[in-house]
Amino acid sequence: RVELDGRVLEPQALAYVLLHKPAGVVTTAHDPHGRPTVVDLVRRPERVVPVGRLDADTTGALLLTNDGPLAHRLAHPRYEVEKVYEAEVEGRPDDDALRRLAEGVELEEGRTAPARVRRLGPSKLELAIHEGRKHQVKRMLEAVDHPVTRLHRSRYAGLTVAGLGPGESRELTGAEVEMLRSV
Repeated sequence: RVELDGRVLEPQALAYVLLHKPAGVVTTAHDPHGRPTVVDLVRRPERVVPVGRLDADTTGALLLTNDGPLAHRLAHPRYEVEKVYEAEVEGRPDDDALRRLAEGVELEEGRTAPARVRRLGPSKLELAIHEGRKHQVKRMLEAVDHPVTRLHRSRYAGLTVAGLGPGESRELTGAEVEMLRSV
């Protein structure tokens, strides 16, 4: 039992929100520079925070929640939660570049885990990773000489932003929350 000024405090309801993050929005609860944040976009009565990060110029699937244990599980590398990205890149990656990505590439802090990679177009790739290093996809593609020009996370832990426009969000269903708990 927790009280404040003689009033019993109740825990807030758990909230699970999927956001289609647009470009130009920062993945944080508050920005000291006054830029728009993902929390500003979802406008929830419950205090929710983003699970993981997407760069300001990266778009796509982002989960926000106030369920700390689930957020920890989804963000922790040990659980190898899959993140799928569509990357438009400079040049036309050849089979050797795709093979290198699939085997893992050497970055400053060490080799990445292998990625699942497939060509979507001459200069467009899909990469599925389960690590979450800072700017990882961008750095991996830079390492194979194909810098990213546009990056979109199409899936996070099996969730997609299908049906959501940039900046739109929706509550997760009970089945989706249970699926996340079993990831």
